[in-house]
Amino acid sequence: MLTVHHLNNSRSQRVLWLLEELGVPYEIKRYQRMSNMLAPPELRAIHPLGKSPVITDNGHTIAESGAIVEYLVATYGNGRLSPPDGSPERLRYTYWLHYAEGSAMSPLLLKLLFTLMPARSPFLVRPLVRKICDQALATLVTPQLRTHMAFWESELSGRPWFAGSAFSAADIQMSFPLEAASARGGLANGHPKAMEFLAEIHARPAYRRALEAGGPYQIGK
Repeated sequence: MLTVHHLNNSRSQRVLWLLEELGVPYEIKRYQRMSNMLAPPELRAIHPLGKSPVITDNGHTIAESGAIVEYLVATYGNGRLSPPDGSPERLRYTYWLHYAEGSAMSPLLLKLLFTLMPARSPFLVRPLVRKICDQALATLVTPQLRTHMAFWESELSGRPWFAGSAFSAADIQMSFPLEAASARGGLANGHPKAMEFLAEIHARPAYRRALEAGGPYQIGK
């Protein structure tokens, strides 16, 4: 049976959601983050990088969110959750599938890093670290994040889903950046279409089943 190596509060939650949407049976092997929020070393026994998400299926070990989504849709989708080959929607689908991790997550990760760094630095240098981090946030990270959020809002203003008129696996992939931006990026301020997107996905039965299967999920962590 397909196994999801599931790290709490991680992108592997999207894999569970996709499997629920496709109706594919799976089992979960759970891993808990350590006190430093990193994945435990046991994950290295599954994949050398020791990160999540990772799945094992039919003798294959597959890592990286985009690669996992492509594999699951190609193997179990039977035409579901992806637009037809050669269509304009398919081009959009491919773009968003890879943009989610390739571009969208960079400013969000930097925001998390620069926000956490002052409190985790030695006490004597903490004021200096905070000043540097605040400057980086103000001049680099926040403007970039605002540009991305405005981009999402514009795209969702012309269609209900990222690839077009139909819900697809690209929306599952894009859920993580929007969830993160909602939790710590100010998405709720002036981005009604993006917030509508989040409300729509939260209401999907498969999304709810995935949350029940994966356990408590706090994207802001």
